[in-house]
Amino acid sequence: MMQIWNIAVKELNDGLRNRWLLAISVLFALLAAGIAWFGSAAAGQVGFSSIEATIASLASLATFLVPLIALLLAYDAIVGEDEGGTLLLLLTYPLSRSQLLLGKFIGHGLILALATSLGFGSAAIAIGLLVADLDLALLLQSFSRFIISATLLGWVFLAIAYFISSKASEKSSAAGLALGIWFLFVLVFDLSLLALLVFSKGQLNPELLPWLLLLNPTDIFRQINLYGLADSNNMSGVMTLAQDLPFGNPGLWLSLIIWLASSLTLAHFTLRRRPV
Repeated sequence: MMQIWNIAVKELNDGLRNRWLLAISVLFALLAAGIAWFGSAAAGQVGFSSIEATIASLASLATFLVPLIALLLAYDAIVGEDEGGTLLLLLTYPLSRSQLLLGKFIGHGLILALATSLGFGSAAIAIGLLVADLDLALLLQSFSRFIISATLLGWVFLAIAYFISSKASEKSSAAGLALGIWFLFVLVFDLSLLALLVFSKGQLNPELLPWLLLLNPTDIFRQINLYGLADSNNMSGVMTLAQDLPFGNPGLWLSLIIWLASSLTLAHFTLRRRPV
């Protein structure tokens, strides 16, 4: 256990020294505050509109940013150590590959969790202090759900980044694969699903379609945060299919946890097979 913690502390200190934690926290805080007060500027309205609209907009934003930041944070976690010659050195110590992977995951996961909590949490505090006649219980519930689910989404993509880093032979290859994974889950998947719906002309089993959303962790994240919002107009595009799933938020949380566990397991087996 001490070996795992030592690796985690090293990664956390590297993140603090490289200003990752500060940069991500400030970015999240500024974007969250900007969306809260200027999200309706296109409609000619400036100022805080509602908690539901803010969370819906933040969920769309986080779908793009959180996976990208997680992939950038960890895409070179293994292949970078290998290219620098430190992976072989680390494995000469009483440290297994699974302990190395878990230590890196804890360190990077703490950076992401702290940045998400500080960034979006400060925006929630600002909203609570500056907006009059606000339902503070709803604000706390909505932002807590959002921060926890965004952190979990980031952890999923951290695990995917470790798989990429364990598989790649060079950092440049890992960077390209990470960018490709980001495009696949954030942009291509939903467009492909929409194209499938259009070109199938109703031939697909309608009961199967909502389950396809569970193949994308970013869609699961958006469902968690949009599910049960008072404004049903927040559901648009392929997200409307989620209303036909036979389970609610508990099933969605479980799906995201399954994504995390399976991605970490895949990364573990890939790292075990990697020659050093």
